[in-house]
Order: sequence, then C-alpha cells, then structure tokens
Amino acid sequence: MNKILLSGLILASSLYAVTIKQIKFDGLIHLSPSIAKEIMGVHVGDILNPDTIDQGIKDLFKQNFFKDISVSEDNGVLTISVVERPVIANIEIVGIGDNDKKTLKDLIEIKKGEIYDENRADNAKKKIEKYYESKGYFNTVVEATTKKLNKSSLTLSLIVNRGEEIIIQKVKLCGAKKFDYSDIRSSIANRQKEFLSWMWGFDDGVVKLGDLQYDNERIKDYYLRHGYLDAKVSTPFLKAYMDSYSANLTYNIKEGEQYRVGKINISAPKGLIDTKEIISNLHLQHGQVFSSKRLRKDIETIKTDVANLGYAYVQINPDVKTDKKKHIADLNFIVYPGQKVYIREVRISGNTKTIDRVVRREVYLAPGDLYNRTDLKDSKSALKRTGYFEDANIKEIRVSEDKIDLLVTVKEARTASIGGGIGYGSSDGLLLSANLSDGNIFGSGIKATVDVERSNSQLSGKISLSNPRVFDSIYSLSGSIYRATYDYTSYDQDTAGFNINVGRKFGRNWRGSVGYNLESSKLSNLSATLNPSLYTTDTTLKSAITPGVSFNNTDDYYLPRSGISASLSMEFAGVGGDEKFLKTRGKFAYFYGLEDKIDYDLILRYRASFNYIIDNGYLPIGEKAYMGGISTVRGYASRSISPKNSSGDLLGGKMMFANSVEASFPLIERLKLRGALFFDYGMIGENGLDIKRAGTGINLEWVSPMGPINLIFATPLMQEAGDDTSSFEFTMGRQF
Repeated sequence: MNKILLSGLILASSLYAVTIKQIKFDGLIHLSPSIAKEIMGVHVGDILNPDTIDQGIKDLFKQNFFKDISVSEDNGVLTISVVERPVIANIEIVGIGDNDKKTLKDLIEIKKGEIYDENRADNAKKKIEKYYESKGYFNTVVEATTKKLNKSSLTLSLIVNRGEEIIIQKVKLCGAKKFDYSDIRSSIANRQKEFLSWMWGFDDGVVKLGDLQYDNERIKDYYLRHGYLDAKVSTPFLKAYMDSYSANLTYNIKEGEQYRVGKINISAPKGLIDTKEIISNLHLQHGQVFSSKRLRKDIETIKTDVANLGYAYVQINPDVKTDKKKHIADLNFIVYPGQKVYIREVRISGNTKTIDRVVRREVYLAPGDLYNRTDLKDSKSALKRTGYFEDANIKEIRVSEDKIDLLVTVKEARTASIGGGIGYGSSDGLLLSANLSDGNIFGSGIKATVDVERSNSQLSGKISLSNPRVFDSIYSLSGSIYRATYDYTSYDQDTAGFNINVGRKFGRNWRGSVGYNLESSKLSNLSATLNPSLYTTDTTLKSAITPGVSFNNTDDYYLPRSGISASLSMEFAGVGGDEKFLKTRGKFAYFYGLEDKIDYDLILRYRASFNYIIDNGYLPIGEKAYMGGISTVRGYASRSISPKNSSGDLLGGKMMFANSVEASFPLIERLKLRGALFFDYGMIGENGLDIKRAGTGINLEWVSPMGPINLIFATPLMQEAGDDTSSFEFTMGRQF
C-alpha cells in the first residue's frame, strides 16, 4: 500500500491537466486490460485526475486479485503496474488420516483455483483447531505454509499437529437416588470409558465438547420421561487432568418426586374430532406415571388426527398443571386447527436416474387433494420400500393460507450390483452364492436378477425379471426361469422350468396375484425301500396355475414392532402335464411391541404356516409337505419330520400346521443385539395331523453391518426314536 499512497501524492502534485493518451498495464494475469480499465473507470482522452486514479486503484483492490498496485505517467502514457496474488494450485492437509482430510477440505471452504488470501488461511487454521476440539482433541496446532510453484501459483499446506484426547474416567451424578449412570448412559453423548473401549460398540470415553453443553438437558429429559417434573440438573463440571489427559465429569441433580397423570382433556372446536375416542387411545392414561416421551407421542397422535381432516398447520399446545402436594399432573391439549389446506403442486427432486413418474406413483397425494398427514407418512414409507432410494423426504412448502406444495426429495441408492457371498447354515452347510442384479433398470423401476447358489444339498440357478407397476398402473408382472438339483436322504431330484406372475394392488397393503408355472422334474437314486409304484423315475411335467393374495402393514423389514404379514395361495397342478394335485399354502405373522406400554423394548411375535395338499392323480414326493428346521419347528433338522415307511424313509405329508411364539428383548442395544425366547409347535400327517413335535430355546439376533445374523439354540420337545434333531442353527439375512 505504500506504493499506492506514494503514487497518489505524485499525481496530486504534478499531473493536473494531463490528457491520457495511452493506458498500459504491467503484470496483469487474471484480468484483461479492457476489464481492468472499466473497473478503474479511466479511458484514453480523459483528463488525468488524482482522485479518479486513487478511486480506481481501490476498485481494483476490491477484486482481491492484487497484492500491490502502482501508477506512473510519462508524457500522457499512464502505466499501471500490478503485483497479483498467487492462485492456489494445490491444497495439502498433512498429519491426519484420509477420512479426516475429506471432511476438513469441505470445512475450510478454500478451493483449488482460488486466489490465495492470508486471512482466509488463518480462518482455515482456526476451523481445523475448533473441529478437533469438538471431537475431544485438546491443544491441536495447525500451521499454514505456502510453496511457490511459479510466478502466479502456489501450494497451500495446512500441517496439523493433532492434540491429545481427554478421556472421561468417571461420570458422577451427585444427588441422584432414583437413577444411576447406567440408566442415563444411553441419553448422553459424553460417557465414561468402558473396559473394552477399543472395540466397536463400546464407549471410548472421549470428551465431545460440542455435545457437553446439551448433556445436562438430556439427563433432565430422562427424568421427565420417568415422571420427575421437578428435576433439576446442573451444567456439567469437567475436571481435566492434563498430565494424564483424563477427566471426571460431574452433574449435581435434584430429583424431586415422581408425578402421575390426573385428568386428561382435549380442548378443540366443537364437532372437529371425537375427543373421548382420541383420549382412550392416548399413550398417557389416568393414574399412569407421567412421561414426557409419551406426552410428545400423544401430541403427534392428536395432531395427526386433526391434520388428516386437511388442517396441515394444526397446533397442539399441551397445558400441564401440576399439584406439587399430591404429585399429580393434569393434562389439557389445546387444539388450534387453522384452515383446511389443499395440495397445489407435487415436485420431485434428487432423482438423477429414476424417472419422475416412478417417484410420483408412490406419492398418495396429488394436486388438488385435501391435505392428509397419514397419506404423507405412507408416501414416505412407500418410497423407501421400493429399494430405489437410500432416503426419501417430503417437505411441505406453504404458498398461501389454503395451498401447499409438496417437495419430494429422494436420495438414490445403488440398485445395480455384482456380488457374491459365502455363508453357513447348520442344515445346508456351506453356502456359496453369486448375484448380478439391477433393481431399477434405466430408472424405470424394473428389476432383473441372475442368481446362482451352491450348498451341500442344493445347486440352483435363476434368472428373473419383474415390473412392480406396469405402465405406472396398480398391476405388476414378473417372471423367471430356473434350474436346480437337490440331494435328499431318500432320493435326488432335478428340476427346470419357468414361471410368470401377474399381480394387482388392492389399497395400500393388499395385493392379489395369479401365476403360471411349467416345470420338468426327474427323480433318481431312490431308496430301495421306497414303493416304486408310487414314484416314477421318468421325467414328469408340472403345469400349474397359482392364485394368491397377501397383506403386509408391518413397520420394518427385519425387525418389525407392529403389524401383520399374511399370504394365502392355491397351486392347481394339472392344467396339462403329468403332475395333478392341489396345494394350499398359507402364512401369517403378527408383531406387537410393548415399549409404549411398559417402557421396555419387548416385542411379542406369533407366526403360523400351513399346507394342505390333495392328490388328484399324481403327487410327486418332492411336492409333499415336510416339517423341521428354522421355518417350522426348531430343534429338529430341516425337512426331517414327516410320515415314514417301515424302513424310516421320509414320505412327506399332505397336511401340515406349524406355529411359533417369541418374546424378543434387547441385550446390548448399542450393538443391536437382541435375544428371543421361543416355543415352536407343529403337526403333520398323511390324512390327519397325527405327527406332533415341539421345540423351545433361545435365539440371538444381531443386526450386523453385514446384515441380520441369527444364532439359534434349540431343544427338541416331544421327541421320538429315529428323529433327526438339531440343537444349533446359524443363519444370515432371514426374517422371523
């Protein structure tokens, strides 16, 4: 800047009444001379004015390209000499891992190709230091250095000397009597170090300063969730020992008394809602321990009931009046419905591959519809169930008093994959698989797969294609071709065929379908004790039509806590071909979570399946029903229970019924590890359900990063001589 001021003084004293004959720039790189002239506001033919030149220099500096500017004049030739700031050609962050480098490059907001600025470099250093401080690293030091590459570019290096982590050795709750650290642990971010702190899923004790200021409110919310409305929790006191980089964290707590729910009332405009019915369905009821968590759920319940009538901006204000002597909390939910709202537009964004109409067909609200919150929620769930998207969100944008736009934003998932796997099941032994699939071909929603599987008793291959919404309608179409070989105890079987299935949606949870299956089958290596008159070793042909219906309103795929999943189908074999039979199959599963009732994540499950087969001319042994294993009665080997001949060969049954009850409970929540006590009971037979078996045991369920894993420890009940039992089974990727 000294050169600029000096030039200004010279101009002020000696350059009046000089006409500019020529303008020259020396040192320009990023700006062209013509643009630089326009920025300065000087032109050939102008009278040279010191004030104009000074202002022009300032305007040039505002562009942030220049480190220094000087002006000289010789016989009407104005020469403007500039020293430009260098461009950042490369940014290096040194001293940290690759994962942090990516995060920090976004954080510092300095990009390659920008002009180097020392102030921005200093701000970048501070941001990095603050970032590591929030992650528990104290005394982090960042140094910014530059290396000149040429006259106009440089490399910016940010050298990070990450500080030490402070480890919380103990979290103290002074004054707490009703709860201890193990109770509030899952609610707070700053936790004390555990024994296996290095292992995934265990607490490492690292101080998280960014969360520390909120942890006391999280503890208070825990007390409110358990009815302690007068609870007070102090701000955290962190006593750090810098010589050992350890700390103790202390909260002072006044718990107060536990409150119960008194009177419950809903104040709403007359005739808007049935308040008595809604109150009977609330989570909080008279006499129960008050819970802020349930209170929030009840607010959402009332809000949803009103919003389903079109009142998109309904407000529910809970008025909680406490009796500090009786420790009773009376509740009054005040409803302000506002105006009814209609949908103006539905806009789609985020779908770089998936066609708009594929997204739109899963949204249950259209332009002109009256707003409905349940429809909105169901639309989000439907979008996520497609498998096309990692995430889906619907934003409500108010455009007038009675109009709203819906912005549907999706994040697309990787639907195309080439993969393989190795697994193990105690029944089938080692399982090898290979897969090529695309669940969203060209963004159309059509799915194609090629699968190959190999186990001790099976080798199979399958190619399939399915379209869940043909021409965006409520109809589906799918088909597959397959080939498989099976190695059973009493016989071997080779099959090959194809099937085609047409389906139709009925509402949001019901689906009907009808399929056709053409399959050739050949038995070989039959046991010598099987009746040869009942089973042929010639190739037989099955031609079958299978109508079916299904229902599913569960809330999750692998771990449902509510809802029903059920299906019923009837396979009519004998529409041509050699095999003639009628097979009826049904499945039913019911899930009921008790967390809202007892504040414990206990899930009750019931599952049932049945087969009923009628022989209309020729019923192959492989088409009969068998029981045992994970899907029916645990404690027995897969397909090991059925009617037998005198030599012990399994003949299969014509009717079967199996059911299970389970109680699933959390073991280590942070590891997503659960246990389940189960009892299975099944019946099978030729002309009656005369063979009965049962099993009981415990199932360890782990939703691992690789998918669900189940360890099943079972004890057979009602066992008889000759039964093939199995006390342990291991599976991956299966549902209940």
